[in-house]
Amino acid sequence: MSLFKGKTLMITGGTGSFGNAVLNRFLRTDIGEIRIFSRDEKKQDDMRHEFQVKNPEAADKIKFYIGDVRDLASVKNAMYGVDYIFHAAALKQVPSCEFFPIEAVKTNVLGTDNVLTAAIEAGVKNVVCLSTDKAAYPVNAMGTSKAMMEKVVIAKSRTVAPAKTKICCTRYGNVMCSRGSVIPLWIDQIRNGDSITITDGRMTRFIMSLDEAVDLVLFAFEHGESGDILVHKAPACSIQTLAEAVCELFGGNKDNVKVIGIRHGEKMYETLLTNEECAHAIDMGNFYRVPADKRGLNYDKYFSQGDTERNTLTEFNSNNTDLLDVEAVKQALLRLQYIQDELHKMEEV
Repeated sequence: MSLFKGKTLMITGGTGSFGNAVLNRFLRTDIGEIRIFSRDEKKQDDMRHEFQVKNPEAADKIKFYIGDVRDLASVKNAMYGVDYIFHAAALKQVPSCEFFPIEAVKTNVLGTDNVLTAAIEAGVKNVVCLSTDKAAYPVNAMGTSKAMMEKVVIAKSRTVAPAKTKICCTRYGNVMCSRGSVIPLWIDQIRNGDSITITDGRMTRFIMSLDEAVDLVLFAFEHGESGDILVHKAPACSIQTLAEAVCELFGGNKDNVKVIGIRHGEKMYETLLTNEECAHAIDMGNFYRVPADKRGLNYDKYFSQGDTERNTLTEFNSNNTDLLDVEAVKQALLRLQYIQDELHKMEEV
């Protein structure tokens, strides 16, 4: 963590699952300060007390700032002395964004613009913004707002020297056991003896752990160039497979499944890298790097200076990636601290 030695890191939306994962990763390192910026004082207070108990020797490194990314002034007030930013604040629930799309725009698009504006003005050295697979070929309000967020990131990267503020974006799929995700719901349903509710068992989704999400952001932080979108090559599984894996781990009845149908704005499969992005994406092993198109608006010169070469990569989606079977999903779940803790609770009952 020498890159962060003595530095100040700000996490917007820092009381969420990602912010907690970063704190667990960073608190025992030589980082100078971590600022948690969010609008929910109750979650901040809960987090403050939790880390005072878990990491009393390092808890003083955490500073809490009440504010809202929708309010440029409140973002600026928390920005002084910040070296780096992980921008995680967002509205993430697909159905709720379908009903309140303007709210998604205010937080995901305008909020991102506010964070980047304040960061550039304050001379922040590096900003990594968190996006989602739903931004690729978006069909719902949440994905559309995140796609626009990515466009804001790329546009801002064109207006500031990378040596002053480097701005990158990461794009990844579903984070297992994150706040509001389906696995904790299923565990509660099994405990209560209720039916497991699934939307459509044939759906496929990328899956990754919170640690992998942090790894991707750190990779973008270290290796990304300004305007890049960094994509994690995640495996996937069907919803049916995921439900069966959870049932086998927690003693649920795989035959006691209630199909409730696709909710507002949902797809049958998700995409992490579009065909259009494949034209110039760079394969970096476990990641794809999508460089920003830094051409200007003077298209005339491209009639004589055009580039006709194209990569051989093709669309990367949750149907053509590695599809995990039930046993592989179980092994992935068992590596998660949340699953280990929940299994331990069941053993104690």
